[in-house]
Amino acid sequence: MRDASKIRNVAIIAHIDHGKTTLIDSIFRATRTFRENAHIEERVMDGLSLEKERGITIKAKHCSVDWNEYKINIVDTPGHADFSGEVERVLSMVDSVLLLVDANEGPMPQTRYVLMRALRVGLRPIVVVNKVDRPNASPETALDKTFDLFIELGASDEQCEFPVLYGSGLDGWMVRDMISLTDDTPKGMDELFETIVDFVPPPKVDEERPFLMQVSTLTWSDYLGRIACGRITSGRLKKGDTMMVTHTRWTSHEQQDFETVSQSAETCAHLFITEGLDRKEVDEAGAGEIIWFSGPDGITLGDTVSDGAYVTSPLPPLDIEEPTVSMFFLVNTGPFAGEDGNAVTLRQIKTRLERETRIDPALRMEDIGRPDGVKVSGRGELHLGILIEEMRREGMEFCVSRPEVITQTGPNGELTEPIEELIIDVPEEYQGIVIQKIALRKGELLGMENGGTGTLRLEFRIPTRGLIGYRGEFLTDTRGLGILASRFTGYAPWAGEVVSRSRGSMVSMDSGVSTSYSLENLQERGTLFVTPGDRVYCGMVVGESSKTRDLPCNPAKKKQQTNHRSATKDATVVLDVPRQMTVESSLEWIEDDELVEITPKSVRIRKSILDPTARKRTENRTNNAAA
Repeated sequence: MRDASKIRNVAIIAHIDHGKTTLIDSIFRATRTFRENAHIEERVMDGLSLEKERGITIKAKHCSVDWNEYKINIVDTPGHADFSGEVERVLSMVDSVLLLVDANEGPMPQTRYVLMRALRVGLRPIVVVNKVDRPNASPETALDKTFDLFIELGASDEQCEFPVLYGSGLDGWMVRDMISLTDDTPKGMDELFETIVDFVPPPKVDEERPFLMQVSTLTWSDYLGRIACGRITSGRLKKGDTMMVTHTRWTSHEQQDFETVSQSAETCAHLFITEGLDRKEVDEAGAGEIIWFSGPDGITLGDTVSDGAYVTSPLPPLDIEEPTVSMFFLVNTGPFAGEDGNAVTLRQIKTRLERETRIDPALRMEDIGRPDGVKVSGRGELHLGILIEEMRREGMEFCVSRPEVITQTGPNGELTEPIEELIIDVPEEYQGIVIQKIALRKGELLGMENGGTGTLRLEFRIPTRGLIGYRGEFLTDTRGLGILASRFTGYAPWAGEVVSRSRGSMVSMDSGVSTSYSLENLQERGTLFVTPGDRVYCGMVVGESSKTRDLPCNPAKKKQQTNHRSATKDATVVLDVPRQMTVESSLEWIEDDELVEITPKSVRIRKSILDPTARKRTENRTNNAAA
């Protein structure tokens, strides 16, 4: 076992795409964590295929490196607001954080959130100004804004005296002083490691007291079951030891009162520590180490794990973030069910979602009595969209409904809804359309900043409902040049009706194979989602109408054969490129009476009720009830 004084536990926190995972790649290279001939991919910490494709961190990742007899445990945290719960929990395992700030963009919404959480738990951050070698980089401005943010968030004098490093995570160098930096200056990561060793305190532990730790992270193994992770605060744990697992819950957050819900004696079946990127099984681990263990089946986040032979006061439970968005996961009842993948039953959907809720406390599943589906709640569209994509890649077929925000009742009985802080960087020529669109979605402009580079930074306060369905529209309005980032800030009174999609759907009235002849006529009436040769069915949405109402159509209609038909007529048909609908874009686009049909090979949009007569009857009943 390693001496606790030679251990440093740090987390890397930042806004999305500010370079956390790339910096860790350089740390691995600098410490020669891998052998010389090993093939190492870029962003090696992004283990999930979805993370590599999207270039974002979804799950917090643990790794360790050795430098000058010190073991540095590093946690790579997600940068997107939908996965902020991962950040909150890992902060309980570390003694400091590396706050990464882009030298061009400066602090962004998620920077504020993660820094606020780190300051609240008393951590003293190390500020790393990254990408200083990029064009338009302004390290001094980024640092000034970061310092202002420390003051704004109520940082103590001690926390404001943070060390600063400048460098490039991509090129693998960090320095303490930009002024003396020249082309001949030796560049590497040593000054980063020296700062971590000198500034980050070793874990506060008591090796003489009985074993004690709190579960901060959970993962799942098909072979070992649930695996818990946390930092040992006192004592030591051996494989095979009996542990006391105590589950607690808050009774009063304001008074910091909590109660014990259950206690059980469990056995540590397997014990691991992190070396490099891998979990290495060990027989014993001591205070200060971040460990993983399996054995207890019902262990959850925030549980206190202690020596089974001693009575120990449980630790306060961790704050678990509440969901803000929900949708229905439904059995696929479409005519193509089972052709692309596995047409799962409701029981199979429940089993898969229950497995996910074991390791993701921000996810909720409710069985509300529907015979065809369940209600699933999460932190945002991306949070639920990632889950849908994972299930799709496992071969499952199912349908999902339009995301809806989760409302609450305020202290005076009023209806409240989730509110977000929205930061937009956009070229000056597009500011008008952006402000106009967000105003229609009940957004309130709080501030505007001109950086002098032709780009404006706009700050809004907007209901979460207003952002549903807007991201794709925003990219279109700004020709892909705008940057949009948001974070949940709390609940506020209901803002009224929000203008959503202004155009109707093109709904197929027939089943068959779409033809060029029919699509050529339909593209004049809207935007198509299908190409010639695609199979369609009655009730399937094949495009967006240019009118506000739905447009019934027959994309499978064929040209009648006559003696005068030209043999080359179809060769002259010119069709526009159809809009490719992904899982996220489909969830943003659909209306309340529509579903997204998810299969391993296809993403289709359909009406909830496929039969046009039954759909019309239901619509009439709804209109009569509203009147």
